Amino acid sequence: MTTRLGTASAAPGELDTGRLEIGEARDGTPVELPVAVINGSRSGKTLYVQAVSDGDELNGLGVVRRFVPQVDPATLSGTILVVGIVNVHAFRLAEHRNPIDDTKMNRAYPGSANGSSSERIAHATFQEATRADLILDLHQGSTSRMIDETRVRCGKRHRLHDACLELAKAFDCGYVLDMKGPDGQLARTAPDEGIPTIDPELGGSVGWDERSIERGVRGVFNVLRQYDFLEGAADASRQIRISGFDQYGSSVGGLVEFRAELGDRVSAGDPLFEVTTPFGEIKEEVTAQSDGILWRTRRLPQVATGEYVCSVGTRVDSY
Repeated sequence: MTTRLGTASAAPGELDTGRLEIGEARDGTPVELPVAVINGSRSGKTLYVQAVSDGDELNGLGVVRRFVPQVDPATLSGTILVVGIVNVHAFRLAEHRNPIDDTKMNRAYPGSANGSSSERIAHATFQEATRADLILDLHQGSTSRMIDETRVRCGKRHRLHDACLELAKAFDCGYVLDMKGPDGQLARTAPDEGIPTIDPELGGSVGWDERSIERGVRGVFNVLRQYDFLEGAADASRQIRISGFDQYGSSVGGLVEFRAELGDRVSAGDPLFEVTTPFGEIKEEVTAQSDGILWRTRRLPQVATGEYVCSVGTRVDSY
């Protein structure tokens, strides 16, 4: 059976790309999202993949442009639906939020057909996503420095929690944040429709991060193998899981020097960072309040009083 997404149309054994119209720009011209359909030669599940719901998070797009050409529809069972750039308005300006309505797109789901610009885009993509059996919403830690992780956002009491955890394990970033997300996240909203959904956060960078992109490509293919889209065994391992954060800021202004690296295990009392003057004089030393893993840090060294510096993942276990 032919499968369509926007103008993309693929019969069994075919791949096609096209556009999904989501409204008009200020000059009245159509605004369209780039989409792809990979229709396997054999029947099976449907996987939905999207990227760039935040306009400056490009590693997910790096994954899309790598994995789509590598999937041979002749060897695929089922269908893959792809929206390559969700927040196209922000992407064009290299901004995080949709500049039309100053909204973070991943707080707008499930959207509204008659709402704001972001709500309409969220609605259009949500209609496509909920055609699927599984959803991957590819993100990164914006331009902060962050480890590669996968987020399960439906909450531990949700009926699909275990299914989302298994999907996260299959994706195999090595680290999982298992914590209920804010309202409006696709990874929180789609499980309410009965669809296991994860939010891989592929590092944090300005532009491409090749290591994180490669990990994301491997993760997509792991999912394709684990859920029988492709033959072969998934290369998944035990995941380190956290379910909370301690966040740290600076009480002084100056320059940050970290005493721990991303992914390091820290214990309460271990040094995390120092803040110095331009001449290297130490103004403040900050230590960990509890045991955990250094999860995320600011990219720029300069900080003002009260400004965010880093996060430590807490309540650590594995599964």
